[in-house]
Amino acid sequence: MAGAYNGFRLAPFSAFSLRLCASAVGVLISLSTHAEVSVRDDVGNTVTLAQPARRIVSLAPHMTETLFAAGAGAHIIGTVEYSDHPEAAKKIPRVGGYSRLDLEAVAALKPDLLVGWQSGNAAAHLDKLKGLGYTMYVSQPNRIEDVASEIERLGVLAGTDAVAAAEAKRLRERLAALRAQYSGKSPVRTFYQIWKQPLMTVGRNQIITDAIRLCGGENVFGALEQMAATVTVEAVIAANPEVIVASGMGDSRPEWLDDWKRWTSMEAVKRDNLFFVPPELIQRHTPRFLDGTERLCRHLETVRQRRGY
Repeated sequence: MAGAYNGFRLAPFSAFSLRLCASAVGVLISLSTHAEVSVRDDVGNTVTLAQPARRIVSLAPHMTETLFAAGAGAHIIGTVEYSDHPEAAKKIPRVGGYSRLDLEAVAALKPDLLVGWQSGNAAAHLDKLKGLGYTMYVSQPNRIEDVASEIERLGVLAGTDAVAAAEAKRLRERLAALRAQYSGKSPVRTFYQIWKQPLMTVGRNQIITDAIRLCGGENVFGALEQMAATVTVEAVIAANPEVIVASGMGDSRPEWLDDWKRWTSMEAVKRDNLFFVPPELIQRHTPRFLDGTERLCRHLETVRQRRGY
């Protein structure tokens, strides 16, 4: 059928021409949805898929949340216990816990991508799954910036690049604003307590240490190589932190944080600098980590104000 558009006469289209155009469009769509994707994960492995992942199993709660942030939530077909954010994550079938995976349940889901956690999943489980031929991305963000980068990489693997790029940009903008706000602040000697028995803290390469540094703090155990290290009460007293920050395992301030009040020689106790940050905001490597970092920064600023000099 001939016609005109903006003054130009259109030649009649034959049925063959229409079929040819439709075929070309189909090829383009096929290329866009089946193109090979490849990224490098946090442990340096190249992860390649023949096409974007559509059957993802997340092996850690923070990875489930990060996949949703990257726009890939609809492609998660399995996850682990405590994957509770966002709300939709609660409905995803479970394959055990992050430290005790049900490998048969993982295999039954026939995933095209596994997302593991280097310091959380059992190494034997990850090795077994790799040995069975599953494609695996391994997560280990040790710096806040790594969270933004991870969102982008997961977006590439899931074919949700645009959503992931927007979220990563938002996170980097918040991070830059925090750096600008707290750079140049006077240092605050900080003890971060993960747990009471055993008494545990974070070492140099843990992302929480990066948050402490961003807020102008100094981790009193920042020289330790371990991600999570066991320390003694005597070592904490000797370090004499100006503030003690704890998270525990629940949404409320742990009672054991106040156990430090018996050690009246510590600066943190003298000035009542005992603070709580919810663990889901500071112990999960997700975009919400910046919410926890903001709280941490405010606590350290309170410490500065209480110095009285």
